[in-house]
Amino acid sequence: MAQTKNLLLFRKWDLSDIEIKDPGLKTAISLRKQILPYTYGRSALKRFNKADVNIVERLINKSMHFGKKYAKNTGRMTGKKTKLLNTVKVAFDIIALKTGQNPVEVLVRAIEYSAPTEDTTRIVYGGTTYHVSVDVAPIRRVDLALKFIADAVKEATFSNPKPIEEHMAEQLMLAAANDSNAPSVKKRHELERIAQASR
Repeated sequence: MAQTKNLLLFRKWDLSDIEIKDPGLKTAISLRKQILPYTYGRSALKRFNKADVNIVERLINKSMHFGKKYAKNTGRMTGKKTKLLNTVKVAFDIIALKTGQNPVEVLVRAIEYSAPTEDTTRIVYGGTTYHVSVDVAPIRRVDLALKFIADAVKEATFSNPKPIEEHMAEQLMLAAANDSNAPSVKKRHELERIAQASR
């Protein structure tokens, strides 16, 4: 048992005492203990299996695209997982230095504040299309939150001399503080506002 106790992420961060405050996300955020957040795509082909993948690895996977809004998947960062792994590692160090908190906890808070609870879907009824408000499933909430955070980092870094690690640390800290200036939190509120209007 002592062996699993010492499984610290990047040999630094303890995942055992991190609490997920949002009850709806408890099943969707995985804090599996591993030293390196890398599962070599074992979860890729099984449905809903991504809920068991460590949340840090999911952030890395989501960040593996590059570019501004319309050039997202130009292939420039696709598959460069080790590069992103090191980026996240450094970003976590920056967060720890600036806040004195466990960076994984900051990531979990950022996801909780960026995860929308309501969304809209299109329903075609008798030839007319209606936009109807729906509740978002927990796994999709985490998916959207990670997407918003990764997109915010991409937008901020695009043609900016400041290193990506600093941008990532900044975005995570802003979102974790539930700051209304954080792009991921903004997107969440926007989605929910549209959904409330079409209730």
